[in-house]
Amino acid sequence: MAKFATAEDRNAVEAEMPYENRALPGSVYQMLGRTRERFPNRPAISFQLLSDPGSKAVTLSWNDLHERVTEAANLFRSLGVGPTDVVAYLLPNAIETPVVLLAGATAGIVNPINPLLEAEQIAGILRETNAKVLVTLKPFPKTDVAQKAAAAVALAPNVKTVLEVDLRNYLSGLKRLAIPFLRPKQTVQNHAKYLDFEAAASAQRHNRLSFEEPTGDRVAAYFHTGGTTGTPKVAQHKQSGMIYNGWLGATLLFDESDVLMCPLPMFHVFAAYPVLMSCLASGAQLVMPTPAGYRGEGVFDNFWKLIERWQATFLITVPTAIAALMQRPVDADVSSLKTAISGSAPLPQELYNRFKSATGVSIAEGYGLTEATCLVSCNPMDGLKKIGSVGIPLPYTHVRILTKTPDGFRECATDEIGEICVASPGVFDGSTYTEADKNRDLFAEGRFLRTGDLGRIDSDGYLWITGRAKDLIIRGGHNIDPAVIEDALLSHPKVAFAGAIGQPDAFAGELPCAYVELIAGAEITPDELLAHARDHITERAAVPKHVEILAELPKTAVGKIFKPDLRKMAIRRVFDAALAQAGLAAHVAEVIDDKKRGLVARIEPRAEIDQKAAADCLGQFACAWEWV
Repeated sequence: MAKFATAEDRNAVEAEMPYENRALPGSVYQMLGRTRERFPNRPAISFQLLSDPGSKAVTLSWNDLHERVTEAANLFRSLGVGPTDVVAYLLPNAIETPVVLLAGATAGIVNPINPLLEAEQIAGILRETNAKVLVTLKPFPKTDVAQKAAAAVALAPNVKTVLEVDLRNYLSGLKRLAIPFLRPKQTVQNHAKYLDFEAAASAQRHNRLSFEEPTGDRVAAYFHTGGTTGTPKVAQHKQSGMIYNGWLGATLLFDESDVLMCPLPMFHVFAAYPVLMSCLASGAQLVMPTPAGYRGEGVFDNFWKLIERWQATFLITVPTAIAALMQRPVDADVSSLKTAISGSAPLPQELYNRFKSATGVSIAEGYGLTEATCLVSCNPMDGLKKIGSVGIPLPYTHVRILTKTPDGFRECATDEIGEICVASPGVFDGSTYTEADKNRDLFAEGRFLRTGDLGRIDSDGYLWITGRAKDLIIRGGHNIDPAVIEDALLSHPKVAFAGAIGQPDAFAGELPCAYVELIAGAEITPDELLAHARDHITERAAVPKHVEILAELPKTAVGKIFKPDLRKMAIRRVFDAALAQAGLAAHVAEVIDDKKRGLVARIEPRAEIDQKAAADCLGQFACAWEWV
């Protein structure tokens, strides 16, 4: 395994040879085949349906996984899926999920979809990718995935076949026997042909592909970007980018003796690439606890016992999950853990300290994005971990901090903040998104992906993310980084999560406000939190004008605080207050996400009102509005 402790170590790896000269597999399926030849009987993937550390679990060896992927790829090809056709899946985590991901990328193009999206959004993605086959759940108690899938397929005539995965196979005893009586009825009908995934795949040849893999690189995956409103953008990933993530993991991080505990969803790039592809390349074991991962019933309460059960060496996590874990005692032997790897959102220093104190394990924070086929940088496992940074750009990944000017792009100096721009084997130059219009102005100098993240590189070569270009709070032309407010509030011991945004203001355009979720059982007033923030924020303009405590902050499926929902709350509160102050009998009925105008407040009169007075009142704000 190559040494990766400093920027010099990264440079030494690059100096060995150009990346294209490395003896890399030609496809993801070939990468799986190489590992199967090296470690046929070692454990590859494990899954347990229930969170109890003593509950039934299923493990596939590398030989088993290779057979399952082979027969599934042959099934997809028999259903008419060629190299440019799409296999979508709407699945929680299970053994079948990575099998479908790998087989879909082998037979054609795989398109993972977030099951937490609404049916209309799922249908929009299915139409955008022109998916021919959808793999989803058979109706099962306590989940509506099958019903959503049926409703989405009804709106996507391009989907010809639906393959159903039955979670009953993971149960035993009375629970298994009870499922036919508890199974929800499928009420939504559509045009597609339905087949049982297990039966249909088992009928295929499992020892070799029934088709020749195309030679050369090609697009093998479509991943939609994060978010839970509007139809997300779809990024396209080439085999080479997927293999690059696996090569990085096997070269710098993992070997066949490692066990990666990954409760993150397999429709997200973090789980699919840095985790699954790294296991594929290194022979490390992947463990998925429950279909919903961190969201699974009892997962947090049983988490440390699950680490002990599987003797996990690496924990794959996100800051929101770490915060939840720190509200529970470490009640098991976690001495097998080497490191926790955190991504998806900035990690507050206080959270890092709490975790290390409780477990004795450091967290290595990394950075990746869907548009770059994930990995960009990581704090070194064996070197200096700079808390708050996202580490050193990985081998063959070129990160530049640029500022756009009327004359083009200017390179920022050391520690100067600008836009993070990336070129790497994972960046698909000029063609990141399936929609050509969305690639316009996305690249600096034709090849450096503009991430939309603000950051800087320090004198040791570490990358620091300082905010999101679109998340900046702009108060009267003064840029405020929301992280300044969030870090101040998170330093309070009773605060679990904090999200800062700009609320509409008639004078300044935006004023900072913050929403907070407390740790379980804690009590504190908004005024006390505001006083704490005032004491810990040195920038006077950044002190929030409003602090609100919520039972739970809105979050995405991978644990990021979902700020569009916070912005909607703020718009509703500010507009309702302005209308009331003006004596106008109207209120905000809803705040919608309009593709062209952004967030739009829809105003509903409660009685006959002076519409001109209402227009004068709301016209003070930059935020768009309309009558219901």
